[in-house]
Amino acid sequence: MTPPVPRTLVTSDDRFAAALRGFGPLGILATLVILFSGNGTVGIVVVPVGAMLVLLWARLSRTPWREIGYVRPRSWIGGLAIGLVFGSTFKLLMKAIVMPLVGAPVINQTYHYLAGNRALLPAAIAAMLVAGFGEETVFRGYLFERLGKLLGSSAGAKVAIVVITTVLFGLAHYPDQGWPGVEQALGTGLVFGAIFAMTGRLWMLMCAHAAFDLTALAIIYWNLESDVAHWVFK
Repeated sequence: MTPPVPRTLVTSDDRFAAALRGFGPLGILATLVILFSGNGTVGIVVVPVGAMLVLLWARLSRTPWREIGYVRPRSWIGGLAIGLVFGSTFKLLMKAIVMPLVGAPVINQTYHYLAGNRALLPAAIAAMLVAGFGEETVFRGYLFERLGKLLGSSAGAKVAIVVITTVLFGLAHYPDQGWPGVEQALGTGLVFGAIFAMTGRLWMLMCAHAAFDLTALAIIYWNLESDVAHWVFK
């Protein structure tokens, strides 16, 4: 007589991980905490709190890294090079063409204090690098995983996910940058979201995001905003 097969033991860790992956109270709470954490500051140092919580969530929920876009690139250097060129070019196009078309102010008043500000330049550069890692991890990697579990992986679902994450990304920029910041974030969120929907990889996008922000910082620091904004529309 064949002995009975013992039931697989379900531990409290298993239940906790499943609850984090699910959409019950704990899963929803985790999502809200991550979304509203954003980036914090310690003195003048920016800390990617939201992204750090995403990585903690992935570990505790036993979610594979690849599902939040942490996939080994075919080439680290190649991804970095493409990201740098794409991100900096994208920023110049946004500043010279897109933002003037939507009637955005020529000068970014939120960050104009950085113009010629050598004392804050190192901290500002570090913040741009943090943003590339942090915002892509939260708004592309994490939210695409969560919404993908809800909506599926069809073409229509991917379009909906790009739209939803783009809107959330745009609104996240309102508190400190107002509507001009929202408008720019909508443009970048749409493009970065579409790329992530097609590739499922974050490395190049992190590099592009950082390059985008560093180019914006350079334009502000060297007081070139007006010049770049009038390249096309005089």
